[in-house]
Amino acid sequence: MMIRRLRCLWCFLITLLAMQSSYAQSSKQINLADPTIFYHHKTYYLYGTNESGSNNGFIAYASQDKVHWKNEGIVLKKGEAFGSKGFWAPQVFYYHKKFFMAYVANEQIAIAESDSPLGPFTQKEKKPIAAPVKIIDPFVFFDKGKIYLYHVRLERGNRMYVAEMNDDLQSIKEATAVECLHAQEGWENTANTDWGVTEGPTVLKRNHIYYLFYSANDFRNPDYAVGYAISKSPLGPWKKFSGNPILSKKQTSINGTGHGDFFLDGKGKLNYVFHTHQSNRVVAPRRTAIIQAKFQKSTTGNFVFEMLRKSFRYLNAD
Repeated sequence: MMIRRLRCLWCFLITLLAMQSSYAQSSKQINLADPTIFYHHKTYYLYGTNESGSNNGFIAYASQDKVHWKNEGIVLKKGEAFGSKGFWAPQVFYYHKKFFMAYVANEQIAIAESDSPLGPFTQKEKKPIAAPVKIIDPFVFFDKGKIYLYHVRLERGNRMYVAEMNDDLQSIKEATAVECLHAQEGWENTANTDWGVTEGPTVLKRNHIYYLFYSANDFRNPDYAVGYAISKSPLGPWKKFSGNPILSKKQTSINGTGHGDFFLDGKGKLNYVFHTHQSNRVVAPRRTAIIQAKFQKSTTGNFVFEMLRKSFRYLNAD
């Protein structure tokens, strides 16, 4: 009887320690959705949608090695730039000796600026980019002296568009706006809804070919996944890759895989930062992950894109 009681006590202690370890690990998880990483002067800066504080602005994490991350606090604060709620999907870039953050607030796109990647990002005139409909998920792309804003228009679904930007980064040339793509293929709308979703654009260019990456399905759908299309022009037309999706729960074994951004690390390797569901039972808060990627030359001589499955990992804060 005594041995049995000791065994029960031992099992209880092991379970308690496991729970404490699990809690400690989960408390270190970085839970930013729609993430982006900006690499500057040997430092990685991570931004994203902070679901627990999406009405307050944006926070940032910093790292020198992509492994150890420090929470640097708020870098764009509500009241110092456009928006009162729904601060989503930021992108940070360097232009004319300034740091800029393109982001969503109130289901509109705005661009704030700063002297540092850690902010504060502010606007002198707190206003969004004018558009005929609600627009979200900005990606600013520079090519051959022109600036393009890839974005999603909330019109008959989440449809992906591109338009030329003016040099002030505060407006677009609406006459140049053209649809890139929308959800038409089976993997892009597994719930067969009337409101198809393609979102989270990011663009790479290689050998004069443009690669437009996007996520499809509602972000709450377990089948949320990433695909890409190619074009010879930043304005399209776009041809979707026949092997889509290239990143999904099949590679990660976790639901809700998508909506990220690419960056080159200090060794010149291409990485994709993205989010997944918290678990296969719970959607939020979404977890931040990273995976390496590369262009692979096919038998036809063209390049196709590949995510390196074994490199997939989650990001944790120190």
